[in-house]
Amino acid sequence: MSILVLGLGNLLMQDDAVGVHAVQRLQREFHWSSQVRILDGGTLGLDLLPYLEEAQRVLIIDALEMRSTPGSVHRLVGEEVPRAFAGKLSVHQMGLQDLLAVAELQGTLPAEVVVLGVQAVSVDMGLELTPTVAAALDGLIVAVLEQLQQWGAVPLAA
Repeated sequence: MSILVLGLGNLLMQDDAVGVHAVQRLQREFHWSSQVRILDGGTLGLDLLPYLEEAQRVLIIDALEMRSTPGSVHRLVGEEVPRAFAGKLSVHQMGLQDLLAVAELQGTLPAEVVVLGVQAVSVDMGLELTPTVAAALDGLIVAVLEQLQQWGAVPLAA
């Protein structure tokens, strides 16, 4: 089993950075087996293809536009994943849509792709998450840990 946890976002665009903040916390606060790779994907798009090709399961963490309550956490699977990125919130999400499409065309799309995201408040220029999304970060981390546990991956003792 190999699992890729991929945090996406732009640290210069407020809530768009929630995925990056989440993986930074996962790297800082937890230790993982070699079967789990926690990666800050930033806004790399197609450059992430080699990492995707190596994984059997992928968990993507990102800001989302779900027309829902700001700060709410969403879990998307299956057909919901490409649809979520069709109405892009930011530039990197078009890159993610392309990344998933290329992996599928090459036959290297992981068996399971799950997206955990937070409804953004603002993706304007700024170095800090909005207070609403910052407050949702703990709940997002809990959702990530629950998903990883469903896949049999739990943090190692420190």
